[in-house]
Amino acid sequence: MTKDHTDTKSPGFSWDAVQSALAGLPNGAGLNIAHEAVDRHAAGPLRDRTAFRWIGEDGDPQDLSYGKLSALTNRFANVLEALGVEKGDGVFACADRIPELYIAALGAFKHGAVFCPLFSAFGPEPIRQRLERGKARVLLTTGRLFRQKISALTEQLPDLRHVILTDAVTADTLAYPDLMAAAADTYAIPPTDPEDSALLHFTSGTTGMPKGAIHVHGAILVHHITGRHVLDLRDPDVFWCTADPGWVTGTIYGIITPLLMGVTSIIDEGAFDAVRWFEILASQGVTVWYTSPTAIRRLMRVPPEEIRRYDLGRLRHILSVGEPLPPDAILWGRAVLGRDIHDTWWQTETGGIMIANTPAVTIRPGSMGKPIPGVTAAVLERREDNTVAVIEAPETVGELGLAVGWPSMFRGYLNEPERYARCFSDGWYLSGDLACRDADGYFWFVGRRDDIIKTSGQMVGPFEVERLLLSHPFVADAGVIGKPDPMIGEVVKAFVVLKPHIRADDDTRRELMAFSRKNLGAAIAPGEIEFADSIPKNRAGKVMRRLLKARELGEDLGDLSTLED
Repeated sequence: MTKDHTDTKSPGFSWDAVQSALAGLPNGAGLNIAHEAVDRHAAGPLRDRTAFRWIGEDGDPQDLSYGKLSALTNRFANVLEALGVEKGDGVFACADRIPELYIAALGAFKHGAVFCPLFSAFGPEPIRQRLERGKARVLLTTGRLFRQKISALTEQLPDLRHVILTDAVTADTLAYPDLMAAAADTYAIPPTDPEDSALLHFTSGTTGMPKGAIHVHGAILVHHITGRHVLDLRDPDVFWCTADPGWVTGTIYGIITPLLMGVTSIIDEGAFDAVRWFEILASQGVTVWYTSPTAIRRLMRVPPEEIRRYDLGRLRHILSVGEPLPPDAILWGRAVLGRDIHDTWWQTETGGIMIANTPAVTIRPGSMGKPIPGVTAAVLERREDNTVAVIEAPETVGELGLAVGWPSMFRGYLNEPERYARCFSDGWYLSGDLACRDADGYFWFVGRRDDIIKTSGQMVGPFEVERLLLSHPFVADAGVIGKPDPMIGEVVKAFVVLKPHIRADDDTRRELMAFSRKNLGAAIAPGEIEFADSIPKNRAGKVMRRLLKARELGEDLGDLSTLED
């Protein structure tokens, strides 16, 4: 565990006190996520309470109690042991929101493996990159995804020993039902230090390969306090986090936190559909709902009179995450749903909510809110030598920083210690987000220091897209930016220089679009492609994306002194 940090803005608060409120493994054997989230409830009065309720594509629910979830996750932990998986090995999952994914995550935590979820919408290349970088030992997936995206990759992945298919079997894979049927439903969780690695989540960078952020079992202290003070989860709430586990929100607040708090969590296997979502909220009696601004903007298209047909009387708390929540969405929530929507801010690297509009805070539309107890945030001036100074003056823009010491802080970027070190200075974590603070302590998001693209709440690194486009025989050069979009935050837009013999027409554009979607998946592939004569670069050969973006938006081009030409 990191050194205990007492928050000077919350007198008497201590992370040590939060840890003492958790059960811990028997006989002082440490702190394990799955024990706190599942087994301690299964051994008590919540044993028969529904832990997960899956809503299938056809709308039929499937319930899994805490007791049953404990037994199934024990079985999966035994499966991993039988396969020779050791502590710290990577157990990956690439699947839709199916029960087997959630069982695998918790079983991996029990066994001491490191769990890593991948978006099922990824194309083959993003999947290969992440499996290779994470040295995946085991991959859980479905027969369809294996055939379409993964089977051709296995020879390129020497560390991948076992592929487990949930609904099929081939000559070179294992069948999940057979493995689980042969496994015992009792399992003794081995000693787990709070600093043992538990979770690996990849997040895209502006250059180079995706970054793998490593989180530890002790992160559940933040999950616990945010589940109580931000999500406001109470007995016997019905909670719905709409995020896929391929996004860190879907793992932290879609799997771990609701179980940690002992409530019932809704999982919808279906794709977004406004009518379906309102039917789920009403029919399942959802009391706390955590979703994204992108989803809220889509729901805002539904006429208010249609929304009022649904009985949302049990819904008492709505939260949002992924990008800044626009003021008009908050006003819509008040006018149409009769409730505030509480924005929250955090990152893959922070491992949990850091700044939020909690139920105890008066919402200022457009604000990120205030830091949670135990977290100290500040607006920082970053100097040329990478030292920082706290900006005390209100309304002054700087980089949002967090004082190190919160338990869910990531412990490293996988195999990139220097990159990790650059995230810190003078005892502060440097978020890369620009923000300001008003006189009353509310924080306001301004933008990003780098070129990361936030589209539909997902983080896309432009280099990943550029590299794929450059692999196409039509393309001579490429540059990628995020173009502001009122619906999804930003659209991935690519500027492409074609080779001399290729025509810049709609057929070529469609070919590149299809190529990108096939290899990257719809979540990452460009939504727009524009043909260009050249891509602006600096003298080191780096794409000057700020110039591409400035030209796109009609803004001042700024300093051109490092431009190659």
